[in-house]
Amino acid sequence: MNDFPLDLRSLMAGAMRKYADRPAVVADGRTWTYSELEEAANQLAHALVELGVAASTPVALMMSNSAEYVVADLAVLKLGAAKVPLNDMLSQDEACYILRDSEAVVALTTPSQIDAALAVLEAEADLRTVIAVGSPESDGVLAWERALAGRPSTAPAVEISPSDVGVVMYTGGTTGRPKGVVHRQRQLALNLLAHRIETEIRSDERLLLSSPLPHSAGFLLQTALTAGALTYVEKGFDARKVLEAIHMHGVSYLFMVPTMIYRLLDEAARGGWDHSSLRTILYGAAPISPERLAEGLDRFGPVFMQLYGQSEAPNFITRLPREAHVTDSAHAQRLRSCGQPTAMCEVRIVDEEGRDCPVGTEGEVVARTAFTMTGYHRLPDATAKTLRDGWLYTGDIGYLDEESYLYLLDRKNDMIISGGMNVYCSEVEAAVREVSGVGQVAVVGVPHPDWGEAVVAFIVPDTDTPLDEESVRAHCRGKLSAYKRPKAISQVEALPLTAYGKVDKLALRAAWPGWG
Repeated sequence: MNDFPLDLRSLMAGAMRKYADRPAVVADGRTWTYSELEEAANQLAHALVELGVAASTPVALMMSNSAEYVVADLAVLKLGAAKVPLNDMLSQDEACYILRDSEAVVALTTPSQIDAALAVLEAEADLRTVIAVGSPESDGVLAWERALAGRPSTAPAVEISPSDVGVVMYTGGTTGRPKGVVHRQRQLALNLLAHRIETEIRSDERLLLSSPLPHSAGFLLQTALTAGALTYVEKGFDARKVLEAIHMHGVSYLFMVPTMIYRLLDEAARGGWDHSSLRTILYGAAPISPERLAEGLDRFGPVFMQLYGQSEAPNFITRLPREAHVTDSAHAQRLRSCGQPTAMCEVRIVDEEGRDCPVGTEGEVVARTAFTMTGYHRLPDATAKTLRDGWLYTGDIGYLDEESYLYLLDRKNDMIISGGMNVYCSEVEAAVREVSGVGQVAVVGVPHPDWGEAVVAFIVPDTDTPLDEESVRAHCRGKLSAYKRPKAISQVEALPLTAYGKVDKLALRAAWPGWG
């Protein structure tokens, strides 16, 4: 019997030893070698053990893109703990909900999220300790430097099983609250192997990651580390800085959403940049404009690669490789697709009864992968609805062509993708309904030249109370992340209904006059 441990720690350990003297990460103006990351992660792991963290223990990472995030990610991985990643664009209300729902016992924070962590710490929830970067110590708060000081630089001895929970990552939900997507060590290890295959990241790669590490970029960071590559971690996206990094440091690999690509193209058009080192621009999370993609191919060459996945099956359900990004008339239609199923994935299109649809016929996209989630945290009914007979029901509507290229048409679960970030209409609607003066509300995504889609709220005012649009915006600022807030508010006399009595959101989108 083969007893090789199929978990993240085992996959990462060999790479950290093999590439010990290589530069691994450049962040905050400092270059870290693989051995330096390893030692810092081991020290933090020992501190976490003293705080009661073991395999499957939920630990929240509430951190901006930084070297500390990388160290924290590796420390949690070494213990087989359950990482709960929260990006720093979440509102305090959202962050507090996730901390409580996940039952995290320790939170590692940078200043952008310390207030949410302190609020939950003071509320006597499961959270017992906050390890804070750049914040003063207090009851229950331990400074990052002191957490690492004097700890052993060798890895703690902790038993990890492939069945241990390795991550609980939160995604939007149709109930208005995010759902915790649970992945066990075995699935995470297989997903990491899938990333090694599908990303084609090489040992001599120089990646630049500027989107939040708690999302897809974090999977790419781990992939790069197992490959022996060098990763530049940026706190946020700036097109000029990206081009400077390509020009000055020979960056070869980018990960972007289409909005970022558009801004990169606009900046590159001004000229003066050497981008000959660029081999790959991996993109996903939203449809890309065919015109801008053609512009990108003309400027950067055949470097584009598209991914399609979900938190429930991270990143690689399908892939459209570089060689499929061609504009000749015989194959140009493939650019409207998101590629073919990946090596560890099967895709079907099914009707409302779960029966296979013929080629070219639209239906719900369902997938079976080696790395599908175990289920939703403490939500058995939602799990049963999404996972059926071994298949993940994605909630996306699409069709397959004769060569198994997948074309997405709409999102069954009523989700908007704005700037590459998922926005669930029901969550925004629930927040807007709380405002005095709102009678009815329907939220839709409408095409936007920069964000791909933008959130628009159609509101029927309450007949008894005047509606103040600024009050709606102010309330949303306190309840929702910036990318979830309505970019426009339209007051209407009534919401259009379908023949089944439901709000006709297609009619609302069609009625939108545009951005002028």
